[in-house]
Amino acid sequence: MGRLFGTDGARGVANTELTPELAMNIGRAAAMVLISDTVEHPTFLIGKDTRLSGDMLEGALIAGLCSVGANVVLLGVVPTPAVAYLIKKYKADAGIMISASHNPFEFNGIKIFNDEGYKLPDLLEEQIEAIVLDHEVDYKVCKDSDIGSVTRKEEAVDDYINHVISTVEYDLKGMRIALDCSNGSSSTTARKLFEALGAECFVLFDTPDGVNINANCGSTHIETLQRFVKDNNLDAGLAFDGDADRCLAVDDNGELVDGDYIIAIIAADFKSRGMLKKNTVVCTIMTNMGFNKFCDINGMNLVSTKVGDRYVLETMLREDYNIGGEQSGHVICLDYSTTGDGQLTGAQLLSLINRRQAKLSSIATLMERFPQVLVNVTINPELKTKFYTDKEIKEEINRVDAILEGRGRIIVRLSGTEPLVRVMLEGEDYAEITRLANETAAIIKDKLS
Repeated sequence: MGRLFGTDGARGVANTELTPELAMNIGRAAAMVLISDTVEHPTFLIGKDTRLSGDMLEGALIAGLCSVGANVVLLGVVPTPAVAYLIKKYKADAGIMISASHNPFEFNGIKIFNDEGYKLPDLLEEQIEAIVLDHEVDYKVCKDSDIGSVTRKEEAVDDYINHVISTVEYDLKGMRIALDCSNGSSSTTARKLFEALGAECFVLFDTPDGVNINANCGSTHIETLQRFVKDNNLDAGLAFDGDADRCLAVDDNGELVDGDYIIAIIAADFKSRGMLKKNTVVCTIMTNMGFNKFCDINGMNLVSTKVGDRYVLETMLREDYNIGGEQSGHVICLDYSTTGDGQLTGAQLLSLINRRQAKLSSIATLMERFPQVLVNVTINPELKTKFYTDKEIKEEINRVDAILEGRGRIIVRLSGTEPLVRVMLEGEDYAEITRLANETAAIIKDKLS
């Protein structure tokens, strides 16, 4: 993990950790890394979610990019996958999304995509960090007609919606669904997209005010959507996060269908239609153990990566696989998108259900989930390196691992986006793994808080 960039871009509390000055310098450095003999004035797309700080950071990025000769095309409030898709459509050299994804409104972030719509590889992020943090080279200063220009693409939202629609083989006519927009980016797209596909839509949390993004709503707070779907006898519900690159679903009984289930359902459908490349699915080490059993039963190969959709994507690109993702709802369908796309994922899932004339609750039975407990421990950011060296933490993890040997597992890791240590346990006995998770979390809290 880099010094500026975590697993999903540069992120921090806006105006204190992620300041306008830092954003401006990231913009400068990003453009300088892309400037070459063949690209003298690179074009950057900029999109943002609905956070109050988005306009401030957008202005800072514009200043930084234009000052070194880059041109900027503003997309407005759009989902992260819209930026990734529109880079190629608009023939841009790069794209930037201003978002902190599922985090509270006071956080914000900067995600950078290359000219193919993929997140920047570690090497380029390290080059940007070397310019911003180590001052390895002076910032370029353009004058006169070499200063970059700024334009807007008012049609960006519609172009993205039309793209998602083009990937759906079977419409959603006859379906009654709920959409939780998390007061984020999908507030500008979800209703129009899913109504165009033929569904009757009930839209929740689509009135952003700058501070209510992800506030007790969206993919990290799915309880309201679960009640709404069940109380209104709907076919399904979809919940997105702040920048709409994640999707979790709710079935017709109001039960959660998480990313593992969604990937399993889509992968099984791909396999049945001869579309699953190399008969393989890519997930992370946090994927539920039940997914391994699902793959074994259905004759699929499972490849596991480090946590983070960027690592899933890197493996998919390197080995030419076409479906992968995370339990959190980042699902990558490489046949249709270069990054996780919550609304595209939701549209594919609902299309599959409608094509089969089946209920999501019945289709989701294809995988059996092992009991799983996740405890997040807030830590002092200055102590995070101690996580890797503390003797008592290591001993506790080894103790729990020995207890669960053959019956479950423990994974303890630093978050790539927040000052947290995540303690995840799986096993046959929910009460046991809950107790062990809390015991481990208590030791980590004592040592790192």
